[in-house]
Amino acid sequence: MTVNTLAIVGTGIMGMGIAQIAAQAGIQVLLYDAKAGAAEQGRQSLQAMLEKLTAKGKFSDDELQSMLSNLTVIQELNQIATAEIVVEAIIENLDIKKQLFAQLEDVVTADTILATNTSSLSVTAIAADCDHPERVAGFHFFNPVPLMKIVEIIPGISTQSSVVDTLIDLAKRMGHLGVVAKDTPGFIVNHGGRAYGTEALKILGEGVASFEQIDRILRDGAGFRMGPFELLDLTGIDVSHPVMESIYNQFYHEARYRPHPLTRQMLVGKKLGRKVGEGFYHYKDGQKLSTATAQNQSSEALISDAVITSVWIGTDLAEDKTQLIDYLNTCDITIDDNDKPSPDSLVLLAIYGEDTTNAAIRYQVDPKQAVAIDMLTELTKHRTLMPSIVTQEQFVAQAYKLFGNGLDSSEADAQDAGSATLITESTGFVAQRVVAMVINLGCDIAMQDIASPEDIDNAVKLGLGYPYGPISWGDKLGAPRVLLILERIYRLTGDPRYRPSPWLQRRAKLDVSLFTQQTKY
Repeated sequence: MTVNTLAIVGTGIMGMGIAQIAAQAGIQVLLYDAKAGAAEQGRQSLQAMLEKLTAKGKFSDDELQSMLSNLTVIQELNQIATAEIVVEAIIENLDIKKQLFAQLEDVVTADTILATNTSSLSVTAIAADCDHPERVAGFHFFNPVPLMKIVEIIPGISTQSSVVDTLIDLAKRMGHLGVVAKDTPGFIVNHGGRAYGTEALKILGEGVASFEQIDRILRDGAGFRMGPFELLDLTGIDVSHPVMESIYNQFYHEARYRPHPLTRQMLVGKKLGRKVGEGFYHYKDGQKLSTATAQNQSSEALISDAVITSVWIGTDLAEDKTQLIDYLNTCDITIDDNDKPSPDSLVLLAIYGEDTTNAAIRYQVDPKQAVAIDMLTELTKHRTLMPSIVTQEQFVAQAYKLFGNGLDSSEADAQDAGSATLITESTGFVAQRVVAMVINLGCDIAMQDIASPEDIDNAVKLGLGYPYGPISWGDKLGAPRVLLILERIYRLTGDPRYRPSPWLQRRAKLDVSLFTQQTKY
């Protein structure tokens, strides 16, 4: 179907974002809102924004006039009858959406596609009372629509394949990638995004690190665009926590999606984030106020008298040992290469999915000398160090001095003196836990056949701004390494949230790409 006219019902930020990219694509857009004057106000706001972009050279005057000529405000719902596709972008309320779709069916032609921009409601449920549920589908965009080049296309249980094909083509015409997802809670993006915030909250709740430290490790070390607590503040706890609870409940209390009591407490206490000036961070005029961490102040005293005699290295992976030896040689540090470490050697353990205590016992070394280091993230970026609960302060100081501002003198100038973070003992480091959970959840979504591995990857990367899609991230790090992290955490904690997905297990053990799909017979 060639779409010439598209109707938008609901002219809030999301609806007008969809209207913008449709108008840019040369489609006639009809704007309707049940609230008197809202559609005209939405059009005026969009016009003002487009004029500013034109003044900055983003569009020519001819392009501006063409886009504006494609936007028409209508006053009555029956004026939608000429549209080939209607996109609903109203409040996330199932009953209200169902009422609207019943009204639309009385107005549109038999061939009109009815699309819902719902982010969390079942498309099947929205279409359930329609006379023609076969023409109803989800068409879920992300804010800001012009910049987020992804849209989820969700067929309900009765949706015809031709409807899906038309929406895929329309998304492409509007400059977006359309990814097809099953009608399951959270679809792809909101489902795949559960691991990031919930695992970070669990780490915070365990007292492993402060929220500032967790943000820094995941942003500077793992490469996320924003730390999880920065993101929660930006989105708003009043938005994020109900979504966490909704998906957890819709999956019948699956442990992977378990919310944390802290965000419920913050919701009740009205510490909602940037919009109210206080969440995890404090804000003034919408800008985050800087926070001086106690660790930065205490670390200077910690390392002032530290003398590094020698370092004994124990690693789970040979490649990590090579990298650490190269690093220590650059720093002109003596390497203790005895079978067992000398009593005055710092014992450095590069481990996965384990705490320092258990690793020291496994390596048969004295835990009082031991500090673990996370090698999941690159040494040139951010280093996370984890002493055991009995590690002597002299060895903690040596490790922090070595990795807080180590390297040779020419490179040290480019490094932040606090480029290492000390955390308390955790079964798995901060980045290991969060990244492994992100990858594992992506694998689980693939196993449930909610979407193809490629669509999962693209949707999560584009929709959430992660440095990699979960499937390709697993391949980059190596599926066996991710599996090792999860197997150890699961064994040591017994928490079912960490159980490895069978999709991950099989491909890790066969040493094949996580994109590998089985032929269906």
